[in-house]
Amino acid sequence: MKRTIDDHLLTWKLDPRRKPLLIRGARQVGKTYSVRQFGRTFTHFVEVNFEKERQLAGLFNGSLEPKPICEKLAVYYRTPIQPENTLLFFDELQACPNAIRALRFFYEDYPELHLVAAGSLLEFALAEIPSHGVGRLSNLFMYPLSFEEFLIALGQEALVGLIHAATAAQPLDEIFHGRLLELLRIFLIIGGMPEVVRHYLEQRDILACQRLLDDIILTARDDFAKYRHRAPLVRLEEVFHAIALQTGNKFRFAGIDSTVKSTLYKDCLDMLTMAGLAHKIHHSAARGIPLGAQLKANMFKAILFDVGVHQRLQRNDISALLTSSRLNDINKGSIAEAFVGTELVKYAAPHLPPSLYYWHREAKSSNAEVDYILQKDGEVIPIEVKSGSKGQMQSMHLFLEERRLSVGIRISTENFSEYGVIKTIPLYAAGTILSPSPAPIS
Repeated sequence: MKRTIDDHLLTWKLDPRRKPLLIRGARQVGKTYSVRQFGRTFTHFVEVNFEKERQLAGLFNGSLEPKPICEKLAVYYRTPIQPENTLLFFDELQACPNAIRALRFFYEDYPELHLVAAGSLLEFALAEIPSHGVGRLSNLFMYPLSFEEFLIALGQEALVGLIHAATAAQPLDEIFHGRLLELLRIFLIIGGMPEVVRHYLEQRDILACQRLLDDIILTARDDFAKYRHRAPLVRLEEVFHAIALQTGNKFRFAGIDSTVKSTLYKDCLDMLTMAGLAHKIHHSAARGIPLGAQLKANMFKAILFDVGVHQRLQRNDISALLTSSRLNDINKGSIAEAFVGTELVKYAAPHLPPSLYYWHREAKSSNAEVDYILQKDGEVIPIEVKSGSKGQMQSMHLFLEERRLSVGIRISTENFSEYGVIKTIPLYAAGTILSPSPAPIS
């Protein structure tokens, strides 16, 4: 499957000032697969899996000089490790803390070698080695497939081109608009996890995809045990479920169990965020940029990292989603808002951790909220998500007036259109807000 990260990897490869590259993200989002595909662009490829071949950790005891380490790895794998010709891949990096420490020396003493590293729950290992490579490493954050990547995997590149070419003045023909909404229904059910998407491509079996999502959820729960020393296992599971149930609303720890200290639940949410399983949507006053400088620490929402996992945890009736003639049924369980949030994450700057914001005002005479607030090209852009094709926009107009902004974006099942200062973008095109041109196809 063609992934957006493929282009970022090629850009890194050709950069003469490149640094060792860390690929970060939740388990099973496709990190290892993408690096293996990338390895085909080199003469030689060496993959070191520190979980599978634990004895190799011994090579990183003592001296961390990169060239002697590479000489030993070349002998072990019977493959040359040469600058420009070889991609060296450290996988499951969290299993070898000394390999994490060695990355800085690859940058300082062997910068001409292409080195990529990845791992599961890598964020926890990195947190325990704070000086592992500040300023000496590059980062790429990877997520499940976006809807655009899903379309490309289906062989629908032409539809991707139509989405990017559409405007309010020239919306999509209704036949294509309807087709994209139908494909979006599928995506909202199965999500973007590579294994699930691949199975759908091969079998077109949505029920089997639901079982695969159950397996992914169970694997995530099994991983909770790996950081139970940081937070109790049962509380982690409670927060994981609560994120799906509270999507679209201010996250309330008391809404899980009012008898449990909120600080404990806060630690659990932080753990899930570190693991890449959840994204926090911070409240911002949004009176200018940067948005992150105007946060209210105790006000935030949360979404899960994948809409398929989201709807599976909610146990939504997928038959109703597939067959209902009312397209606003698409938002059962706030799935439309969750979808937009994950799309914004996937199209944000890939070298930075995700940052999502919203705005909310509580007053005696007015209770207003804007679902997402972006900063782009020096401008603040408010976004409201409406699951159907109709809906009032009082909060949006209030926000635009108070902040003296000229444009707001409404995301709904409606075709591309414009209502005064409000631009309407279809749900399936949410990623175009941050991605002005289609991903190159090869």
